[in-house]
Amino acid sequence: MNLKANDFSSRAEKWKKEFEKLRTIILDCPLSEEFKWGQPCYSFQGKNILLIHGFKEYCAILFFKGALLKDPKGILITQTKNVQASRQIRFTNVKEIVELEAILKAYINEAIEVEKSGLKVEFKETREFIIPEEFQNKLDKIPALRTAFDALTPGRQRAYILYFSAPKQSKTRESRIEKCMNLILEGMGLND
Repeated sequence: MNLKANDFSSRAEKWKKEFEKLRTIILDCPLSEEFKWGQPCYSFQGKNILLIHGFKEYCAILFFKGALLKDPKGILITQTKNVQASRQIRFTNVKEIVELEAILKAYINEAIEVEKSGLKVEFKETREFIIPEEFQNKLDKIPALRTAFDALTPGRQRAYILYFSAPKQSKTRESRIEKCMNLILEGMGLND
């Protein structure tokens, strides 16, 4: 057991019993417990398999390569439409976790087998993401912006496209684009 992960569970104000039960189940599998990104994280031979995290309405285990799991019980959830690899199993109480214990172990063992086999998630190429019309107009009107955007890494381009695409209103999309134009022109990513 990792001391930071242990501390995480013991100090949790919400989901404390759920975190403890999930840890018990996960640690019964051949995984190493670490503490990454502020969450208990479980790996196999140095490769991240899953983590435990809590939210306002639920707690969950997140499989890093969940998209590659078979999911015969239909319990894996894609967090948002833009998530490509990871999948969650969500819980709102300990009873749900106890009822799924055998299934959770089966999914965890399948995730370990996926990692052992070397399977990789096929990610969409950046060019497959739709650039919002407001940003496309800016790229067409400002050649320096087009050049700077094209020079960014695919991950940085994706981050901007997703950030600009998220708002429902055109006005909000335009505002985000205006605020980020200097970052793009400086060759910086959204979170740099």
